[in-house]
Amino acid sequence: MLKESRDYIQNIFGKTPVETAIILGSGLGGFVNEIPVINQIDYGDIPHFPVSTVCGHSGKLLLAEINNIPVLIMNGRFHYYEGYSVSELAYPIRTLRLLGVKTLIVTNAVGGINPALNEGDFVLITDHIKFFDDSPLRGKNADEFGERFPDMTNAYSTELIQRIKDISIDIGVPVHEGVYAFMSGPNFETPAEIRALSVLGADVVGMSTVPEVITAVHAGMRVLGISVVTNKAAGLSPNGIKHGNVCETGTSAVCNFKKLIIPLFPL
Repeated sequence: MLKESRDYIQNIFGKTPVETAIILGSGLGGFVNEIPVINQIDYGDIPHFPVSTVCGHSGKLLLAEINNIPVLIMNGRFHYYEGYSVSELAYPIRTLRLLGVKTLIVTNAVGGINPALNEGDFVLITDHIKFFDDSPLRGKNADEFGERFPDMTNAYSTELIQRIKDISIDIGVPVHEGVYAFMSGPNFETPAEIRALSVLGADVVGMSTVPEVITAVHAGMRVLGISVVTNKAAGLSPNGIKHGNVCETGTSAVCNFKKLIIPLFPL
């Protein structure tokens, strides 16, 4: 199945390996309008590929260029709460690996738990917390990608984190560092859950990313995680949380996101 997906993509994009891929989270899809796009494929046209069903995720795989370097961009992702199994969430990442991707940049919209974080802030993910009991690696190990028990100690590349921090200083766009807590959704968390996550050391909370990162680490890929704080987490603001507001804040962050990402290339 994976090879069928790979072959279909290569038939359209060509067989030259692309070493970097970016997954764009809620509201960040406008980034593709800021860079040259060479070609694109609807997820629904790729054999065995999942399809995005959430507002703010256009559902297209793009071949683009950043500083004349080819890059694959997933404009939209898939979530457990959409009804996909965690093994289905692993599928696109393994397809990217078969296409030659060695570095994965994952982005997402998050609720801010750390009181120092405000709407529009960027957070570089240094680690994550996952209580959800399933794993994209559950079942027979995919030996062609990695070993049975991957080490998650350095899941997020300290080298790439430092490079983004250096870029942020140069361009005057501040970034934070923090721990991402993965919750399955689709409901937003309760104030009690947010208080518990805060005690456990989480700085932000979201409903994606972690299954993708686990799959990427298992496959030997470097990972950079960038979160956009789109709202204060439950109980930390007098305002309620609406997904439409999440998308709006993500969209407004595209300009600064571009300023951080473009100078990162070549990786």
